[in-house]
Amino acid sequence: MPKKPKQKTRRKSLFNRGLVKLAAASVIVGCGVLIFTTEKDCSEKEHELASVQYEIDLYETENTELQRILDSDDITAYMEKIAVEERDYAYPDERRFYDKSRD
Repeated sequence: MPKKPKQKTRRKSLFNRGLVKLAAASVIVGCGVLIFTTEKDCSEKEHELASVQYEIDLYETENTELQRILDSDDITAYMEKIAVEERDYAYPDERRFYDKSRD
């Protein structure tokens, strides 16, 4: 009786080709999602940075104007102007008339 050649039995392992391909695909998709969200966050932060930089520029302009006023000798005239125009103060003997028809 002739001996039959032994066939190699394929043993199923935990890391077969299908599982490895699935893991590789999921890693690639995960990296893609991570890159997308990181780019989105970076663009949002750049927008926030631009708006904050704009506000900084406004405050620096206001600071230079206030510093110029403080350095001048006419601080009382500035305080009087602010009190009358912005705070609606008036002198005791001053009369103010307001046009109520435009409301």
